[in-house]
Amino acid sequence: MTNNQEKVPEIRKTTVFNASIEKVWQAVSSSEGIAEWFMPNDFEPKEGHEFTLHSPYEKSPCKVLEVNPPTGLTFTWGVFGWKVSFELKELEGKTEFTLIHSGWGAPNEVVGPAGETHTVIRDRMNNGWEGIVNDRLRKVVEG
Repeated sequence: MTNNQEKVPEIRKTTVFNASIEKVWQAVSSSEGIAEWFMPNDFEPKEGHEFTLHSPYEKSPCKVLEVNPPTGLTFTWGVFGWKVSFELKELEGKTEFTLIHSGWGAPNEVVGPAGETHTVIRDRMNNGWEGIVNDRLRKVVEG
């Protein structure tokens, strides 16, 4: 018997960048910065600001939930209840960066135009975030 409260686990990526917290914060909290390593957007670091992420597949409506410079930022992504959070911690001139992608639904719930389950989408995005954080964002902040 399955528990109706069961949810797909959040994605969590933590790494240390050889960059100041200010440089990492600029890369993750500005429209230009986010476009450099993630997707084109019209983001503004203001709580309540509604913006759009332009993926290769669709335009996703988003909304800024929290802005705590230079240590944290959270926004909604899309229409499925997803939340993306960036947590930054200063480590003697370096920055510990954690990305959390939460708000997943039930494992077998089918969502989106592709008609795939939360489990399938989460696994794909887990792999995607790995490269985005550890390759693309790293190049922006350490370059």
